[in-house]
Amino acid sequence: MQPKRAPSGPDMTGFTRSNHDINGVTTVVHSIGSGPVIVFLHGTGTFTGFEMARAWAARHTVIIPYHPGFGDSDDAPALTTIDDYVLHYLDLFDQLALGTFDLAGFSLGGWLAAEIAIRQPQRVRRLALVAPAGLVVDAAPAPGLLDITPPELPGYLAYDPAAALRYFPTAPDEAFDARLGREVMGYAKLVRDNPQGNPKLAHWLHRLTMPTLVLWGANDRLRPTAQGKAWIAGLPRGELALVPNTGHLVFEETPAAAGRVTDFLAT
Repeated sequence: MQPKRAPSGPDMTGFTRSNHDINGVTTVVHSIGSGPVIVFLHGTGTFTGFEMARAWAARHTVIIPYHPGFGDSDDAPALTTIDDYVLHYLDLFDQLALGTFDLAGFSLGGWLAAEIAIRQPQRVRRLALVAPAGLVVDAAPAPGLLDITPPELPGYLAYDPAAALRYFPTAPDEAFDARLGREVMGYAKLVRDNPQGNPKLAHWLHRLTMPTLVLWGANDRLRPTAQGKAWIAGLPRGELALVPNTGHLVFEETPAAAGRVTDFLAT
């Protein structure tokens, strides 16, 4: 079934939207559900939406902020590094009055989640990293996002390219192209000095003392699955779970994978 998508973004029916001024940057936050809080940080492209959050919402209050320069949040020319985004999110969490909570992130969002939890481990009860970016693994480098041509992209996003193609418009869609282009360039800005990620990240993984799930598509080409072992090697309490016949879009290609996160949080 073709996911419902508004002309300028994913379908957020059932979510509550709020706007927050974070040091002059209007940051849009969507939430759904009730119960213990899980904050989810999205990846580079938001066009796939957040359908997995509807499953999580049966047990949790799910909070999904858009990164500055992504989705419906404002641009933030002054924020040029991952460290800037980490501090932005710490300010947002303070404004939301979040104490201790569960934190999850996908791809770019997984990188951000790890960096946040390294700085404030006491704030994160459990951590779920889904095909995270950020860790430099020389033996399994990630392809350059800007080096992938549009016809190749579905094959990098999903084990079965059709699973990715259903999220793309079938006719020219300037709003879709503009939104995705803005987000890709937003990611490119953050990695312009170190395209593979943070070369110092591995040195600080020992600070992630909370239970950590590393969830990965077993057939991921965009963020090579072999990187998962490098994450686990540095995590004091990490567990690696591979989702078979699945590429980078873990939750979209295999929706049942969302249950791996809720099961982990309930342990």
